[in-house]
Amino acid sequence: MLILGSLPSWTRGFWVVIERLFFDFTFIFLLVMGIRFYRAYTPGTRNRSVSDFTEITVGEPTKRLTCSLIRSSGRNNRGVITSRHRGGGHKKLYRRIDFHRNKVGIDAKVATIEYDPNRNARIALLHYQDGEKRYILYPRGLRVGETILSDIKAPILVGNALPVNNMPLGTDIHNIEVSPGVGGQLVRAAGGVAQLVAKEGSFVTIRLPSGEVRLIPKECWATVGQIGNVDANNLLVGKAGRQRWLGRRPKVRGVVMNPVDHPHGGGEGRAPIGRPHPVTPWGRPALGERTRPSKKHSTPLILKRRK
Repeated sequence: MLILGSLPSWTRGFWVVIERLFFDFTFIFLLVMGIRFYRAYTPGTRNRSVSDFTEITVGEPTKRLTCSLIRSSGRNNRGVITSRHRGGGHKKLYRRIDFHRNKVGIDAKVATIEYDPNRNARIALLHYQDGEKRYILYPRGLRVGETILSDIKAPILVGNALPVNNMPLGTDIHNIEVSPGVGGQLVRAAGGVAQLVAKEGSFVTIRLPSGEVRLIPKECWATVGQIGNVDANNLLVGKAGRQRWLGRRPKVRGVVMNPVDHPHGGGEGRAPIGRPHPVTPWGRPALGERTRPSKKHSTPLILKRRK
């Protein structure tokens, strides 16, 4: 905010107009991005933003493609917490997503674009010509009424699925198989996109969103295009209660615990952790330590590690 009282009287009006235009253009820019902001009428809405959901065309899911979701709240089969800070949250119905795209040679019409509470990407309902209905991850730019296809020689259009060996270099892809026939496992989050960069022998080279460059068999399938809802990472939660709605419980820093609870704990007043490097509650190195097993079977397929 400009300190207008310190300016000469004949320039105050000019700067008021400039400031108002700046905020107007900022609001319009954020509106175009697909994010809706709240006015600060409560502390929780001061820094809160949500998606504008303009691409959503229907509210209720197809009942035959849903099932109940039993959540573990981070507990294993003995009831012991193995993943902290999980629990609670709103009840959800799970939508069965077709990650295999194995309806080969049958055209499918995009019927709806829907919200999925189990992921940050949107989903699209497909009506196949044989009458079957399936959900897929919604690719950016796909519209209701368009026809997509899964085939070995499918055209390179957004939403079509085909083997990566039949795609030209530089193609943007998502929902990528790691092994032929197991279904897409890579690049499934909102805004995710990988790129096909090379072909050689029995493998093709792809660049993943993390920056990792790796090989996958040329028989693996993938879907053309980028996953929609690209602004998902730009949303601001705004208040702690919204994290609880999502099933995320509070996190407590180890430095404020007692020594019996965490290696960083203890000390008089505000004390440092007392170690050269931070560790987990179980004493393993944290913050930057590589945790990938060195003898993992897929390590030779990784040409460049992620950033």
